[in-house]
Amino acid sequence: MHMIAEVFEHSLMITVFVFVMMMFVDYLSVLTKNKMDILIAGGKRFKQYFTASFLGSIPGCLGSFMNVSLYERGLLSFGALAGGMIATSGDEAFVMLSLFPKQAILLFAILFIVGIVSGYVIDKIAYMLKIQPCGPCHLSQIFHGDECHCFDFKRTIESFKNLTLSRFLILFLLLGALYGLFTGAIGHQDWGWEKKSFIFLILLANFIVITVPEHYLQEHVFNHIVKKHLWKIFLWSFGALLFVNIGLKFWNLEVFVRQHLVWVLLIAALTGIIPESGPNLLFVMLFVNGTVPFSVLLTNSIVQDGHGMLPLFAYSLKDSLWIKLFNLIIGLGLGLILFTMGY
Repeated sequence: MHMIAEVFEHSLMITVFVFVMMMFVDYLSVLTKNKMDILIAGGKRFKQYFTASFLGSIPGCLGSFMNVSLYERGLLSFGALAGGMIATSGDEAFVMLSLFPKQAILLFAILFIVGIVSGYVIDKIAYMLKIQPCGPCHLSQIFHGDECHCFDFKRTIESFKNLTLSRFLILFLLLGALYGLFTGAIGHQDWGWEKKSFIFLILLANFIVITVPEHYLQEHVFNHIVKKHLWKIFLWSFGALLFVNIGLKFWNLEVFVRQHLVWVLLIAALTGIIPESGPNLLFVMLFVNGTVPFSVLLTNSIVQDGHGMLPLFAYSLKDSLWIKLFNLIIGLGLGLILFTMGY
């Protein structure tokens, strides 16, 4: 029971952190929506590779969704989109930032560079193989025009006078997490700057929830992040942590993995093909426990792109399959090189 309680607490902490980060990234994305075309339009190919990889490096799936939207409008090349998907780590990025921030930032930097280089190489290979990507389609952007505004004191007071259940539940969750941090009920005993950063992010999240319009809160935060992502992140985190803890305690999981590490690396790559964030959390947890090396985590991160590929599947199945194939080859290739070097 103690193990389950510990896993539950850890999973809850991860889920709250992911929720706060997802909301913060979404908020910034909506605020800066009008800058995106200015950033990309009229640029050279390298600018596309850089921008797509940068958007992909943003934790979560919003950056990859934007990449697909820009690709559909003809503002990104096929290689740039593939590179952006390589740089994408999906919702796992938030989990990694909460568990091992320093290594996570290093991983994101590597993925960013690999994404830029791969985008250029994939465009060249696609040209030589005469791969014809789907043509541009003039679609509206993912983000809408007037969903998020600056702080409005009168609107905020009005929101509290007519407090909705959604706003109340989100504030209750955030304030409960804040209380848990201050009392030591949530988090590790040896937390330093991580605890201060977490507290700052939760305070910032409270500000966002208090001040945003009801439409934004309902559609972006509650209906999308809470209903579609949060429960999955909690269940997958809980399941992965429980599996790893049981495996280490009752079954010699570490020895088994180390004896079959090449197969584990291959499984990590194949798991990355799944257009879903949850299954990849297993390799994050195995890395945290020191059961798998960095090469396995990098391989999985290169191939997987969270939910980022789902809009492209709806737009062009052929392009999606080509990108997955390129990213699988690159992920396995780099992973095996690092594995043979002992990383």
